[in-house]
Amino acid sequence: MSDLPPSDALNVLGGPLLACSYAPLTGWMRTGCCEADPNDIGRHHVCVKVTAEFLAFSKMRGNDLSTPRPEFRFVGLKPGDRWCLCALRWREAWEAGMAPPVVLESTHMAALEVIPFDALRRHAYQG
Repeated sequence: MSDLPPSDALNVLGGPLLACSYAPLTGWMRTGCCEADPNDIGRHHVCVKVTAEFLAFSKMRGNDLSTPRPEFRFVGLKPGDRWCLCALRWREAWEAGMAPPVVLESTHMAALEVIPFDALRRHAYQG
């Protein structure tokens, strides 16, 4: 399977949008990519490597990302998983000092409508 989505989507670095994760399968459309789609009001554009601290923060804010929800094809996340996160949730975590690392090559350029590039760059995943 290719690391490129079935489109010409660009990442925040201006290059082709690479896949975020196939296991767990992520993305608004569950394609593995943080693609933009007009129906995605949550803007699941930011590819992150989740941390225990972020999962606890998100749960505290009312979005439990750890508990499996099979009815939504959601397996539940654990630290180290990659996931397409809502841009506003990442920004909220960043403003609270709890932002998870970002995989820039897999983060859709639409995230820049909500998050300053410098914030994403400072939280770039080094892996």
